[in-house]
Amino acid sequence: MEQFLALFEDISVMESVNFVVWGIVFIVLIFKFFASIRLVPTQSAYVVERLGKYHKTLAAGFHALIPFIDRVAYIQDLKEQTIEVPPQECFTKDEVRVEVDGVMYLSVVDPVMASYGATSYAVAAMELAQTTTRSVIGTLELDRTFEERDLISSRVVEVLDRAGQAWGIQVHRYEIKNLTPPPTVHEAMERQVTAERERRAIVARAEGERQSLINKSEGQRLEAINLSEGEMQKMINEAEGTAQQILAIAEATATSIEKVAAAIDGSRGGEASVRLQLAESYLQRLTVLAKRRTNVVLPADLTSLPNLLDVLDFDGIGNSAARPPGEEKG
Repeated sequence: MEQFLALFEDISVMESVNFVVWGIVFIVLIFKFFASIRLVPTQSAYVVERLGKYHKTLAAGFHALIPFIDRVAYIQDLKEQTIEVPPQECFTKDEVRVEVDGVMYLSVVDPVMASYGATSYAVAAMELAQTTTRSVIGTLELDRTFEERDLISSRVVEVLDRAGQAWGIQVHRYEIKNLTPPPTVHEAMERQVTAERERRAIVARAEGERQSLINKSEGQRLEAINLSEGEMQKMINEAEGTAQQILAIAEATATSIEKVAAAIDGSRGGEASVRLQLAESYLQRLTVLAKRRTNVVLPADLTSLPNLLDVLDFDGIGNSAARPPGEEKG
């Protein structure tokens, strides 16, 4: 009886063990069945291996795999990634140590090459960016390293783009975040910048003073030119006014003479009236002869006014003929 009970207990234990084993197998089968169903999100790629060998790449959507045979070996994110390049020390062409760090932007374009081309494409790209940055900075002097950031970035992107073809990635941009020289060099650069600003200020001030003197002299020259032109115009206007005045007087005199001649010729007693006026004017002028040191040349005897008037012979309107008189000094 005891043996029968022992055998029954052994059978119960075996059944329990079998039940547990089959339960575990069932659970594993259920797990593998659900694991073989994959929902791939957008901008992602699943690399599938069958029996340890690359089989296919799953794009976005629903996919069913064969349990125990197919497995997803790699999951690649196809979105653009940002990778920080840690700071590193570089030496410029003129043997100045600078610390450089940057940031790199890349994306996976070939999931298979990104999975099998390198152990970690991100680490490989970061290391290559550092070595390329050191090489490019080594060809530049310190002053140019601050001016040629675009050159450094373009060279790094060019090298990474060639290497990225074997890694299944594409490097879009590489930017240098900080380029820090040693404190002593930084102070020297600040002093240089200060001196350059002072020099520019002195040059600008001197240029301003020179321009001010030029403007002042130019203003004085223009002022002198304007004054001379104004004086010249004034003289021209005065000369034209005097000429017009003389012309007007001459025209008025000619008109008056013509009118007097017409009056003399056309009126009775006109000739006697003219003779009377000439005699009166003649006598008025004789008063000047009383002054000392006065020498006068007269055409006739001063004591014989009738003979002097007879010299004039009015033979027409506004015309007279003078008989040649004798000259006498008195």
